[in-house]
Amino acid sequence: MAGLSVVHRVALADLLSQCADPMLRTVSAAVAPLAGGKAAELRFMLAEEVRDRQRRGRVMAPLAPMFRPRADGVTAMTFPPRVLPRLWKAATAREPELLDRLDGDGPEVAAVADRICQSAAAVVRDQPDLVWPAQGDEAGRQAGLADLARCLDLTHLARRGLPSLEVWLKRPDGDQVAELRLLLKDCASVHVDGAQRVLEMLFAHLDDAVLILRIVIQTSLAAGREGFLSESELAGFVDRLIAGVDVRTRRIEAFKPAVDLDRVESVIADFNWCASVLGELDVTLTLNPQSVWGKSVRDARVAIARRLSGLLRAAEKAVDEALPLERVQIAGRMTRKSPALAAPTTGPTVETALSLLKLVGSARGPASTFGCEADRKALVELLTVRLSDYADEALRLINDGEAADEAHALVLVELSARCLDLIDAVDPARTVRRRAAVAGAPPKDEEASSRAA
Repeated sequence: MAGLSVVHRVALADLLSQCADPMLRTVSAAVAPLAGGKAAELRFMLAEEVRDRQRRGRVMAPLAPMFRPRADGVTAMTFPPRVLPRLWKAATAREPELLDRLDGDGPEVAAVADRICQSAAAVVRDQPDLVWPAQGDEAGRQAGLADLARCLDLTHLARRGLPSLEVWLKRPDGDQVAELRLLLKDCASVHVDGAQRVLEMLFAHLDDAVLILRIVIQTSLAAGREGFLSESELAGFVDRLIAGVDVRTRRIEAFKPAVDLDRVESVIADFNWCASVLGELDVTLTLNPQSVWGKSVRDARVAIARRLSGLLRAAEKAVDEALPLERVQIAGRMTRKSPALAAPTTGPTVETALSLLKLVGSARGPASTFGCEADRKALVELLTVRLSDYADEALRLINDGEAADEAHALVLVELSARCLDLIDAVDPARTVRRRAAVAGAPPKDEEASSRAA
């Protein structure tokens, strides 16, 4: 049976090179059971592509995260994703005989990887159009090419430091701190800005951006002092984090629960992120309240605390609207509040209440950071009583046969249990559901008498 033509192989190779890793695995699984010569060739091409990516991942490990934007949106040194496969192809084309030596686990693998990275740096300088074609912003492209070449010059040092990254983030001892400072000194001997550049490379490997502060303060005995750090080349990391807090603060202030129901998860994430960054700044740096950084941090704290307090107050009101009470006559002029069992169980009012309660339940950490935990805790206690009493009274009405629509009333009871879940009142929610499971059922002796009759 005829195999793939040259045109087919070229087209498939180009297509496979553009597939993301999950898609490549999916295609491999789909092709695996197929029979025939063409399928066998395709399986071989897939295996080659997977192996090539594994080699590329090993060689470019220090730089790989820099070829995608940071998930948290914090400004960082990055390069276009399309540049990486072009760079890899051009660099390995110079010394293809080295590729097979990347498949082992011996000490020579790192040496080979470093050599290929040096070839890649040469390609960036000698053939920039090959790895980064001119397109749009030429000034930005030229600056990016210069950054990429210098980062590639430092990959052998960054590779040496990556295994110690977790140690530096925790509580490094004197020897480990000395190792970090020696690494930065070696980088500075390669390029004037080598220390800052290798920190950018380490920064790219941190999912939590604020953790870079734990490394920055280890770079010098004076790095924990704002006056020293703000005048150093490392000030940019603090500037970026504070800028990230400012962006999230504006989003939090603009959040309107009744309108932005789909944004509640992102607002919770913003609260948590700001709390994490500001808490880490408190621990790692001694900020002058009158400095630019100090004022920015103070303003952000005030704005976030004010908005969080407002949302906590809004949550109580939202519950009253979603699970309303109405006054019913007891005897004469005597009245009492009772659940309005005809209230809707879906709609914007209910969704607003659920969104705000989700925020209340998720805001324990941020509330502590911004001085609102006492208010949040008091609100949780109040809502626990309010929702439990609502469910108890609704279930009494159901059991007494006073609910016009028993099924609808039970849905309202379940809604109250769901609200309790959202504020972490797990045991009261479980109690409400247990009682609701037997609500409306006739007593056992009455049921037996009915069967006997």
